[in-house]
Amino acid sequence: MPHILNTLYVTQDDSYIRLENDTLCVEIDRQKKLQVPLHHISSVVCFGGTNMSFPAIHRCAEDGVAVILLDRNGRFKARIEGPTSGNILLRQAHFSKAADPEFSLHIARNMLAGKIRNTRHLLVRGVRDNKDLPDGDATHLRETAQYLGQAVRKLPYIDNMDSLRGVEGDAAARWFGAVSCLLRITDKESFAMNNRTRRPPLDRFNALISFLYALLLNDCRSAIESAGLDPQLGFLHTVRPGRASLALDLMEEFRSIWADRLALTLINRQQIQANDFTISEGGAVLLNDTARRAVILAYQERKQEEIQHPLTAQKIPLGLAPLIQARILARVIRGEITEYIPYLIR
Repeated sequence: MPHILNTLYVTQDDSYIRLENDTLCVEIDRQKKLQVPLHHISSVVCFGGTNMSFPAIHRCAEDGVAVILLDRNGRFKARIEGPTSGNILLRQAHFSKAADPEFSLHIARNMLAGKIRNTRHLLVRGVRDNKDLPDGDATHLRETAQYLGQAVRKLPYIDNMDSLRGVEGDAAARWFGAVSCLLRITDKESFAMNNRTRRPPLDRFNALISFLYALLLNDCRSAIESAGLDPQLGFLHTVRPGRASLALDLMEEFRSIWADRLALTLINRQQIQANDFTISEGGAVLLNDTARRAVILAYQERKQEEIQHPLTAQKIPLGLAPLIQARILARVIRGEITEYIPYLIR
């Protein structure tokens, strides 16, 4: 199994991670629940009140195992890692290229084209594979797919970043306005989504995809760092202190076909149900502990699914696709190839 796919997720608040020789042990109430060799792990993701010993943290830093701290709902809090080993010449080229408006627009345009085309594919497939869709839902999905197709065709003619981000925002709003049509459960109202809300999410579907986006963002950031690039310096997303803009750029190609599709699958198979969420007095909707573990397990299984990458023409686990895309981007930045080709599902 490729090293980058091996992430240890620890979700229970009273968990304690300690070092034992060359392994990490996870204990709950002083009872050992899991023991994993360090050389099998690429990163450790700790949710909520998970505790970790200093010797374990130091050893992870020495071995190049990143430790990521998230709150109970998957929101990023901190990342602990050892010395950066990325190629400084590549990072210099990255900063230089990011300062070039024409280059940045070119990269951002191609990334956005990948996102919109993949989202359109999901809509078209949804209509094709669900012959019993109500006429109104099928029509809405077809109209949204048509709109996204038009959006992709006009991308080459957009000559500024503000307009490009406007297209991205419109396309996302259209997708989120149609995604409920792909639900095949009787209790659709429990997972209805009218618009994107976060911090906090205000409905169950938003809560589920926000959690999946947090997992995907962590994988995209790891892929970018593995390729030697700076995850903070993006092209499509504006640069802000503490924001992993390039990781957000990279995950755009995978949002709908990985995270959104998985959310729909979990709901339609009733692996995630309405009672798997808690609603606070302020209206925030959050996954409960049991549901979070189920989502993480499904996410890890999805990473193992084989796909055929359109550029390599080889079958690879889906979890490696962000790394391949990050390496393609690095080659474009170095000037070894001229065109950034996004990942397109088939």
